[in-house]
Amino acid sequence: MRAGVPTLILSMDVNQTLWGARVKRLKVGSTRRFSKTTRQSLVKDLRRILAPEYAARARELATRMSTPAESVKKAADLVESFARARQST
Repeated sequence: MRAGVPTLILSMDVNQTLWGARVKRLKVGSTRRFSKTTRQSLVKDLRRILAPEYAARARELATRMSTPAESVKKAADLVESFARARQST
């Protein structure tokens, strides 16, 4: 999503199913259980997410996301904070 490209999630586990639901709700992609995917459903899903409105929403969402550097910094800050809290106990 950070790349601003519509996403098709063919889920095989719960985590992918949850992310797929979010992607679908945001209308930046689509989702389907991999086990339920057919040639016809794949073509239908790809046509849907390649529509201009999906691409526009995906690009717009990407502008609101943190950069990779910001994400790494935040994760490192959280780990360091957790480590400091553990040392004080």
